[in-house]
Amino acid sequence: MKTLWLGAASAAVLISTAAPALAADLPDLSQTPRMGPWGFDMAGRDTAVAPTQDFFDYANGTYLKTLEIPADRSRYGAFDALQELSQARMRAVSEKAAANKAATGDEAKLGAFYRSFMDEAAVNALGAKPLASDLAAVRAVKTREEMAGLMGASMRKFGGSFFGAYVHDDAKDPEKYTAYLAQGGLGLPDRDYYLEERFKAQKAAYEAYVAKMLTLAGWEKPAENAKAIVALETEIAKVSWTRAEQRDDDKTYNPFEIAQLEQYAPGFAWKQYLAGANLAKATRVVVAENTAFPKIAAIYAKTPIETLKAWSAFNVVDQAAPYLSKDFDQANYEFRSKTLSGQPVQQPRWKRGVSAADNNIGEALGKLYVEAYFPADSKAKMEALVSDIRTAMKARIDKLDWMSPATKVKAQEKLAKFRVKIAYPDKWRDYSALSVKDGDLYGNMERAAAFEWDYRAARLGGPVDDDEWGMTPPTINAYYSSTKNEIVFPAAILQPPFFDPQGDPAVNYGGIGGVIGHEITHGFDDQGRKSDGDGKLTDWWTAEDAAKFNAQAAKFGKQYAAVEVLPGAHINGELTMGENIADLGGLLLALDAYHVSLGGKPAPVIDGMTGDQRVFLGWAQVWRGKYREDRMRQQLVTDPHSPPKYRVQTPIKNIDAFYEAFGVKPGDGMYIAPAERVRIW
Repeated sequence: MKTLWLGAASAAVLISTAAPALAADLPDLSQTPRMGPWGFDMAGRDTAVAPTQDFFDYANGTYLKTLEIPADRSRYGAFDALQELSQARMRAVSEKAAANKAATGDEAKLGAFYRSFMDEAAVNALGAKPLASDLAAVRAVKTREEMAGLMGASMRKFGGSFFGAYVHDDAKDPEKYTAYLAQGGLGLPDRDYYLEERFKAQKAAYEAYVAKMLTLAGWEKPAENAKAIVALETEIAKVSWTRAEQRDDDKTYNPFEIAQLEQYAPGFAWKQYLAGANLAKATRVVVAENTAFPKIAAIYAKTPIETLKAWSAFNVVDQAAPYLSKDFDQANYEFRSKTLSGQPVQQPRWKRGVSAADNNIGEALGKLYVEAYFPADSKAKMEALVSDIRTAMKARIDKLDWMSPATKVKAQEKLAKFRVKIAYPDKWRDYSALSVKDGDLYGNMERAAAFEWDYRAARLGGPVDDDEWGMTPPTINAYYSSTKNEIVFPAAILQPPFFDPQGDPAVNYGGIGGVIGHEITHGFDDQGRKSDGDGKLTDWWTAEDAAKFNAQAAKFGKQYAAVEVLPGAHINGELTMGENIADLGGLLLALDAYHVSLGGKPAPVIDGMTGDQRVFLGWAQVWRGKYREDRMRQQLVTDPHSPPKYRVQTPIKNIDAFYEAFGVKPGDGMYIAPAERVRIW
């Protein structure tokens, strides 16, 4: 699933955070703040900076100079401000459900879930007691076979595994579900944190954190076991694939019969693992990082059983910590958020509560959210915009001078088969089988995890549900699914600065139009292009066309790799390739669609800005924001999206219309010679 953005849950400054439980002072949240009278924040520009020298700073500089990242956040910007509103709305919906004693069905479950999270006194009173059963299961393990079964069972509750399992659409048979396996075993954000000198301090802090969590849980020899755990994970990191390698859809599709897998990666009890995960009926699995599997299995086989048990115990505690008493929760925050991301202050409990509800019973919450806050006419307006962008992509494919007629036919077939989902699902999830209890936060979290896992595991081998959504309506994001060949836009993103129903069309094309184009282009990025119109992973390109595409993609990757965001920290052009291509394609499509929307008439000039200038400003406004340094360094290693500034700067340097709109000349900071500009979609 290719997303527009991957980010942490955000903070809110829109409402009071003083009340420890249910608040009665929530403001009116029905209106979304607008970005100026026609949709762009003109006061946020820095006109002392020429757009020809640094367009991002020109468009956003004054806003950024005065912007302070809230203490409970590691980044802040346009996305986050909108996420604040979404969180505040989720809070209002959740607290209304929690206060409604007559609630039934999903509303009652949401209310009970939120009340259990907000009852901090009850959680603190329990201390480590909720862990007892899960840690007893770890202590009872006697053999590596039993440990593999426990690792499988961790898919359904708190815990960890050296290998991750999931059930998903089969990339080469996308009408049915299959079981996938992927590398795992690491507690730090990426393999680089174990292997690179620049993350030495974070690795040392991680060992101290492991020891602290084992101590809180009452596990024996915490310091000694912490040292062994970090050494174990370092060995796993050495043989793990990089994130850039994990992006390759061809190389990560490796089907194995279970008997074949046992021979290929001996030393790990695969059948026991799958049985523990309720996947015993699986006769075939698709392995992602295939060459890493025998190496990780060999590490597992040689690791002392007591170290494996300590590792498993730590994973239970680490994952459960946010739902335990304050000593666990605070230790988790201190390392996971403060040390790794630079976030100075823990988020208020209500923010974490609505995020937990969204993550675990998101469609129950989302249905109430849509009923309360989503204007019905926005869906129709979005459908029209999507149609415009699709038309622009059709025309752009026809005009490509580097693609052969044969491949163009296949590309048009794929585009014609795109499915579109807007705002919310046509059918909502049924949570009637999920048990949610007051005063049992830990149990609610584990039951919700088991409910979700078993729901997906039960579908193994069955037909794919094309109506299913991969995001909830309150999510500020969007995505493209290659196996479903669909683009999806949750309700919450259909607001300023992305989409303003009262705003200038040019800004809307630059905002939500660029997002729509971004998701459509994902179907034709360096990985999305490998799947056909039916979502099947197959090669539908001529060899010559593929070579031309790859040459342009490599050229584009070098532009990003040349950017040093922080001292010694560059953008990974291979890791971010798909998102970078989607940004470029998305903005090109937004421009094309805006031109068509004019119907041959000249674009109006608003506040001295031409139509094309306003499209580019609309795109730049979406990405304005700041990061704390630790968070940025983490993003550069883990996130397939480039930092916000370069989601603006680098694509537009490759768009001829930008040069015409702002008069960019050789020698300007935003100039790239025509021969060096990337021409993909």
